Amino acid sequence: MNNDFEQLKERDERSVCHTYGRYPLAAAQAKGTRIYDPTGREYTDLLAGVAVVNLGHCRPELTQVMANQAQKMVHVSNLLYQEEQVACAEKLLSTCGANKVFFCNSGAEANEAAIKLARRYMQKIKNKDAFEIITLEGSFHGRTLATLAATGQDSLKEWFAPMPQGFITVPFDDISALENAISPKTAGVLIELVQGEAGVRPLSPEYVSALARICREKDILCLVDEVQTGMCRTGKFWAHQHFGLKPDIFTSAKALANGLPIGAVLATDEAAKGFEPGTHGCTFGGGPIVCAVASKVMDIMLDKDMAERAKKMGEFALSLFTEVKDEFPDKIHEVRGKGLMLAIELCFPGKDVWSALLDKGFVLNLTQGNVLRLLPPLIIEKQDFTRFAAALREVLGG
Repeated sequence: MNNDFEQLKERDERSVCHTYGRYPLAAAQAKGTRIYDPTGREYTDLLAGVAVVNLGHCRPELTQVMANQAQKMVHVSNLLYQEEQVACAEKLLSTCGANKVFFCNSGAEANEAAIKLARRYMQKIKNKDAFEIITLEGSFHGRTLATLAATGQDSLKEWFAPMPQGFITVPFDDISALENAISPKTAGVLIELVQGEAGVRPLSPEYVSALARICREKDILCLVDEVQTGMCRTGKFWAHQHFGLKPDIFTSAKALANGLPIGAVLATDEAAKGFEPGTHGCTFGGGPIVCAVASKVMDIMLDKDMAERAKKMGEFALSLFTEVKDEFPDKIHEVRGKGLMLAIELCFPGKDVWSALLDKGFVLNLTQGNVLRLLPPLIIEKQDFTRFAAALREVLGG
């Protein structure tokens, strides 16, 4: 490592809270599917800022929208009507079966707002003393206290006690456990259709179908966390569209403005009755710049059919990774994924493999200690996966 990197690292450690285990890499520039360090070395980005820059880094059309809007209007508050916000909401709603949108700044904020909406709807509109939210083991819904309480990973909650009450976690993909957890206190069930932080674990179609039925029969709300799975990532615009599921409430964030901070809660007209003026808000939510960019993101995604591209590229990648697994059955336990949300689960702790792949110029994520998680920009090319597969073979065979 060069002296410039070491100096930057030291400055970072002196001045920034240590909440991330940073990679041994400094990013100086990024373009398309590539990241460049300060020396100019090129890396293939297979992480997309953790499923954020789905359309690639510094896409010219988005940069132009950003610049134009910054000269027109940056912030006026949600006390005023804004064309950019309304247009963004209309485009979001055109992609799904929801009827109303609430804008905020992040996935955690969106999930927190969804929880508040579900509770207030059940108590104020349905006149039920229902507040409990059921979530699944392995889930990840955010870092605020409420979304952390909802998250089904105890290790992330250590030293943050006491957790907010009203959350029940049940085993993953176990419909009997879900049914047994429902009580008159249940307001809704919050799920990720493909768990990301848990290592890219999709729920079974049978579970999702049963969940929808149970929510209808028990008159409770179905909430879906689409923060990572949405915006064409899994091969549909929204992951719930793979299952024919119609959530009462679902959330979006990460890729919505391709790198600018925005979150959204989408709800049916009925569920949206839970919010009234003064019951929730967000100072920066749905500002003109992020909404203008998000609208352009959706235009590009729909025009270029990025969902179909993610589906086909994901199938190609899984086929390649399966070939590698067949060559190293004692080292790769499983390859799985949906669209361009991909995982290679190793049979052993994966830090050395991940580090070796970074040394070879591939930026990706290691989660759960042994799962290589790939969330590349949706504009990734086949040759990038081919090169990665070759590098993985070399590392595993070394």
